Amino acid sequence: MREKESNGYVKYIMSFGHFCVDFTQGTLSAVLPFLIASYSYSYATAATLVMVSNLIGSVIQPIFGHLADKIDRPHLMTLGVVMAGGGMCVVGFIPSYAGLCIAVVISGIGVAMFHPQGARMVNKVATEENMGMSMGIFSFGGNAGFTVGPALATFAMYIAGLKGTLLFFVPALIFACIMTVFYRNYESQDSFVKESDEALITKEKDRWGAFAGLGGFIVCRSIIFSCISTFLILYLMEEYGLSEQVGSLLLSLYYGLSALASLLGGKLADMTSFKKTMIISSILLLIAAILLAISGSVVIVIIALIPLGLGISLCYSSMVAMGQNYLPNHVGLASGVTLGLSVSIGGIVVPFLGKIGDLYNLSYIFYIVAGLSVLPLVISCLLPKK
Repeated sequence: MREKESNGYVKYIMSFGHFCVDFTQGTLSAVLPFLIASYSYSYATAATLVMVSNLIGSVIQPIFGHLADKIDRPHLMTLGVVMAGGGMCVVGFIPSYAGLCIAVVISGIGVAMFHPQGARMVNKVATEENMGMSMGIFSFGGNAGFTVGPALATFAMYIAGLKGTLLFFVPALIFACIMTVFYRNYESQDSFVKESDEALITKEKDRWGAFAGLGGFIVCRSIIFSCISTFLILYLMEEYGLSEQVGSLLLSLYYGLSALASLLGGKLADMTSFKKTMIISSILLLIAAILLAISGSVVIVIIALIPLGLGISLCYSSMVAMGQNYLPNHVGLASGVTLGLSVSIGGIVVPFLGKIGDLYNLSYIFYIVAGLSVLPLVISCLLPKK
């Protein structure tokens, strides 16, 4: 217990790393309108970039999670953050679509390298009493990255055009410097490493059925999250005539609420339970998705962003922690799958929904989101408590 408490700073470092990798993912959704304007891409073509970025992550992130269960590799987190930022920073300099796909794949691999090891390390330093809040702090970093990403991307595009993507590499460089110091200290703390690894060895059985049910919840949430991230700005522009700048500002507002919700969700989970937190989150998400789809008023849509941001992220730390509880002997793998599915699956589905937007209009996509929002509520009610 003392070792965990004395190394409590680790979760803040991991939270900043989470900020860096999800920052790069957040910028991609905000850059899409500028790519569409510059290269005349269709919605489906632009959304395919999101799919390409996340497809590779959904495949290899569990592999990195499995490796994290075998032995700690904090240096891979540094490399992952650098790759995530480096891939996105060159997007504005590549005129060919194939080149853009390669760049976002590199960025996606980097994201996949960070998540499992980062979440596992937070699990190691957390106590049973503050697991929710510890994961909430880690989650807050990722959601904050998604918040800052679109705002900075829009500012950078306004100042320097597509070449403003070069700024996206700055957070990665800062994290690399921090990790250089952290890695030296980490390797010198043999007692911490040994005690933490032994603490993760348990006689409890892995519950793969419960984990599969949780996976269904995460898949639904991922699709909803990716649809909002990819199409919200375009939807506000098409349906309500808002500018790209205003749309990006509202997307950042939504991400900001999501970031705060991840902290609130962690505290709520410690006070109640992971399951109750996921149910509350699902109710808010369903209400917001319905309002977003059928309101017909830009004022109501903006108001709906409040329960939407809360609903999408109150559950974030709970679903990661529950996955780790369901697979106590494979914490890294559970982290890799839950964090990977939370973004990647949605990114794979997005291009198909983008095709619906091309054939009809973007409002149809949000009708689908509203219908899909019923499933997380049903699944969260059926999941085991721990």
